Amino acid sequence: MASQDWFEKDFYAILGVPQDADAATIKKAYRRLARKHHPDQNAGDTAAERRFKDIGEAHSVLSDPKQREEYDAVRQMARGGARFRAGGPGGAGGGFEDVFSAFGAGAGGPRVRFSTGGPGRSGAGGEQDLDDLLSQMFGGAAGASRGGADPFSGFGAPRGPRPGADVQARTTLSFRDAVEGATVTLTTAEGRRITTKIPAGVKDGQKIRLRGKGDEGDPGASRGDLILTVAVEKHPVFGRDGDNLTVELPVTFAEAALGATVSVPTLDGSPVRVKVAPGTPSGRVLRVKGRGVQGRHGTGDLLARVSVVVPQRLTDTAREAVEALRAEEAAVDPRAGLFEQAST
Repeated sequence: MASQDWFEKDFYAILGVPQDADAATIKKAYRRLARKHHPDQNAGDTAAERRFKDIGEAHSVLSDPKQREEYDAVRQMARGGARFRAGGPGGAGGGFEDVFSAFGAGAGGPRVRFSTGGPGRSGAGGEQDLDDLLSQMFGGAAGASRGGADPFSGFGAPRGPRPGADVQARTTLSFRDAVEGATVTLTTAEGRRITTKIPAGVKDGQKIRLRGKGDEGDPGASRGDLILTVAVEKHPVFGRDGDNLTVELPVTFAEAALGATVSVPTLDGSPVRVKVAPGTPSGRVLRVKGRGVQGRHGTGDLLARVSVVVPQRLTDTAREAVEALRAEEAAVDPRAGLFEQAST
């Protein structure tokens, strides 16, 4: 449907293409400009947002052959290429036929006479009503004039094909698939199957926008997006802290007290060796560089949290050794500082 904007906006200039550009040139220009001015690439830039809307409007008109033909005719009218005057056998220049020739009602087609008299659809002599022809041109907007409104009031109405609506969906991934990335197949409420790639490093509860995977729009308009919310299952060994993987690392009392080098599992299955320093307490974190989650800003680390395991059963020899250790540390009260802090 035509709009007043068509008189004011040069869609060819907005896309930077000549007026005789073919469909492929228009599509290529639109894609290049849409990527450049997309709101996701220009957060908070209102000028880029307006430019993006103008680009989409220009493309929706010029990519539709019928709308492009109407747009070219309206722009020609705005430039004064068509003049409205009473026609006559000796008249020079163009009349109504020049204006409407693009719609099959000019000198190249059947002769059409226009009548503004009478409330019906045609004049007394079977002449075509001007309102009827305007409604053919502009999608029925001029038909409202039969009720007394301005026959050109439709120019201010919204126009252009509407893009498809966004669709909300959810999916559940295993911990490993969330960290490493995966290809999943989803089924929409309408039964449509969508196969898409989930990027590596996605987090529990994260929303992913999949461009063009939503509902279909009007002919010539883009599809909506699919907004996918991801739920990530728990792992029996590994946890996550941002882009870092976490793991609880059990060590024996002797390893913690005397020091040791122990193996730590990684998500890809290859163990790494870490050094436990003598006197390491429970809760100390040992960091393994570069063995975490691959994110947009690099790869995180593996954080191994030491957990000292207290033996459940002692042999006689082990008991004697522990009793000897207790006797050696009888003068040491590890809770002294705790009670001092509690009394403040």
